[in-house]
Amino acid sequence: MADGTKPLSMKKNMAWNTVGSFTNLVAQWLITVIVVRISSGFDAAGLYSLAVSVYGIFAPIAQYRMYTYQISDTQHENSVGEYFTLRIITNAMALVGCFGYAVFTCPLSALPAILLFGLYKSLILLLDVFHACEQRHCRLDYVGISLILQGIISLALFTIAFLLSDSLELTLAIMCLGIMGVGVFYDFSRAEQFEKLRIGITFAKTKRLLLRCLPFVAGALACAAASSVPRQFLFSEVGEAALGIYSSVAAPVAVIQNGASYMYYPLIGYFADYYAAGEKKKLLKLFARVTVGIAGVGVVSAILLELFGGPILELFFGNGISEYTYLLTPMIISALVSAYMWFLNDLLIAVRDFSGNFFGNIASLAAALLVMTPFIRWWGMNGVSFTAIAASFAGVLVMALSFLVKLRKHLKRPDITGA
Repeated sequence: MADGTKPLSMKKNMAWNTVGSFTNLVAQWLITVIVVRISSGFDAAGLYSLAVSVYGIFAPIAQYRMYTYQISDTQHENSVGEYFTLRIITNAMALVGCFGYAVFTCPLSALPAILLFGLYKSLILLLDVFHACEQRHCRLDYVGISLILQGIISLALFTIAFLLSDSLELTLAIMCLGIMGVGVFYDFSRAEQFEKLRIGITFAKTKRLLLRCLPFVAGALACAAASSVPRQFLFSEVGEAALGIYSSVAAPVAVIQNGASYMYYPLIGYFADYYAAGEKKKLLKLFARVTVGIAGVGVVSAILLELFGGPILELFFGNGISEYTYLLTPMIISALVSAYMWFLNDLLIAVRDFSGNFFGNIASLAAALLVMTPFIRWWGMNGVSFTAIAASFAGVLVMALSFLVKLRKHLKRPDITGA
């Protein structure tokens, strides 16, 4: 087997995924810093955060949970070209929905930024199809390098374009070109080592995949809404400056959620394989390792942010933001619980638990909508974090119970061995 396609070990794959993802995360966070530093006040940061939040509601339609589905496709049901074509279709659906929603709920002046940010994220999601193919073949070094390139190029282009133009819209358009360049000159050739890209998918297969994954997508929409709607409510109640402040303080806390995903995401394929083979001990051992790992990431991150969060915020953002460090503790708790809910979300997709994933996310949205208004009106910006904590706890309880029930039933099947 050629070196370019030889599988890497689990440890090397996790290391590459962590380095690439962390570099990309830092670059994306620095963009939120730069938009505050270069512009006057927090208005531009608020507009950028609004674009992120609004698109976030429809991102699950664009993703259609196909990355996790693709890397847990143990039977190779679909080709890379079919997944890529389906991603084009779902991206288009998400952008249409995002535009319609923004027209009725956001200022007209915000529409260009929202749609351009949506296009930027859509291009990134197309590259994810290549990444899933590479992960399925245990070559996360290619994924890590691509994420590093995406992060560095996006950060450089944002800094230069926004500094020269002071236009968020023009800056986002230039960033789109940068992502296209990464895809054309790096990702495409790497993925083609494993499978040639053949654009196209039958109507029957499109319908089957859209219907089969619909419960996951509906659940993801509920999950995204549980996170995005409270922020949009804060925007409407207090204004764009408040949302800009909250988002700026929340940016370093995202390390907790993303740090947890770096740890478990390379393992989703293993969960799917162990489940299909009925290897109960290996599956539960891996489940326990991830659970302890997420808790460890949360504890370490919480300690570091409590000690250094204030100085870091002041160093990067200035503008008197240190007076808002009281927002950090609820954010940290929220991030930790949300990270575990993300893990359970993907785990249920890997074991094809449609109902558990759906009802867990619906429980999360229901909890968010129930407490959002009183929490934000009582506690202001902290109310967004308290809402997220309540929503994530509800989702975790439902999903964890569903996974245990699913696992017990699956391992009782007579055709499953190795339990």
